[in-house]
Amino acid sequence: MSEIHLSGGCLCGSVRYEISGKEGRFWHCHCRRCRKATGTGHASNVLLKPDSAEWTAGEDLLKVYKVPDAKFYRAIFCSTCGSPLPRVAPDMSIAVVPAGTLDNDPGLRPEARIFEGSKAPWSCDDTVVPGHDKYPG
Repeated sequence: MSEIHLSGGCLCGSVRYEISGKEGRFWHCHCRRCRKATGTGHASNVLLKPDSAEWTAGEDLLKVYKVPDAKFYRAIFCSTCGSPLPRVAPDMSIAVVPAGTLDNDPGLRPEARIFEGSKAPWSCDDTVVPGHDKYPG
């Protein structure tokens, strides 16, 4: 596995992070929790085993919500703008990084859709839909 360095932040720019570690997985997750946490049809997450993880700005703005019936799942987000942010296990065994918060291309591409049995019926599938560079007129 190769080493990768990820950096990013929230929508308002108040919270910033840097995470380095062994390249992991890049998945689109369709589970109900990820859909609720993102407000989208799926979460796009980079998962890796971090060697280092640091909040470089705004750590005091982080809020954590632990789903009561979940053993591990929790949502980390900016208390100012609500952007989801990386979840790093206290023992550094895993980091789950929302791909949309990255500053740059991580050099990885999604390799699978997981929890497709939970996928919303309206969510993306193999159907080709029109694309636009701006609002369609």
